Amino acid sequence: MAEEAIKLGGKKKSLFIDKVKEILPEGGNLNLCLTCGACSSGCPATGLEDMDPRKFLRMAALGMDDEILSSDWAWMCTLCMRCIYVCPMKIDIPQLVFNVRKSRPREERPKGILGSCDMALRSDTCSAMGAGEEDFQFVVEDVLEEVQQLQPGFEDLKAPINKQGAEYFLNQNSREPVTEPDEMVPLWKILHTVGCDWTYGTKGWAAENYCLFMADLENWEKIVRTKAKAVDDLGCKYWLNTE
Repeated sequence: MAEEAIKLGGKKKSLFIDKVKEILPEGGNLNLCLTCGACSSGCPATGLEDMDPRKFLRMAALGMDDEILSSDWAWMCTLCMRCIYVCPMKIDIPQLVFNVRKSRPREERPKGILGSCDMALRSDTCSAMGAGEEDFQFVVEDVLEEVQQLQPGFEDLKAPINKQGAEYFLNQNSREPVTEPDEMVPLWKILHTVGCDWTYGTKGWAAENYCLFMADLENWEKIVRTKAKAVDDLGCKYWLNTE
């Protein structure tokens, strides 16, 4: 007997699942679930909060909006997209997760992500750690000088900042120059060894975007535009984001 897709739609109408279906190509295949469980088998968030991708989708299909919106599981999903990769029907569950996050009042979203998003919006560096332009430049130059003086073979190592016309504009995780500055060095060495023409910018140098994970669309876009402008202002050809 051939398997048949289970049509989504229970007794209660799911408001957010219908909204997501409207914005996705071909409705994100949301009515093609075979309940095979492949999505749950590879999900790093399976079992957390007594939830997994398959259960999440079925609850949405049954119109259990209130239960899903009150669960913290959507914030534990990494949006890694594994569920789509392994799904034989290519169902876009991450878009459901993202829409659940977006549906929660902003002030009720996880404090860590919320705080990091708001911190990144305070400066054109986009640093979620609050590091300013002068702080970043000081750390880079200080670490570079130490490597040049103490590590044989890297006396000519470079870590350019605001180099006009460099081919690559490099982003850096904002935590590293603040708490783990030595972690920046291996990438510098790789770029140096291959003869890459690159630069940091004092503006837009932070790589991550917590506003994306918080589903704050307006500020997600604002941070991306700030970074893109920094790349354009320096006339770089490629934007190399380490995140």
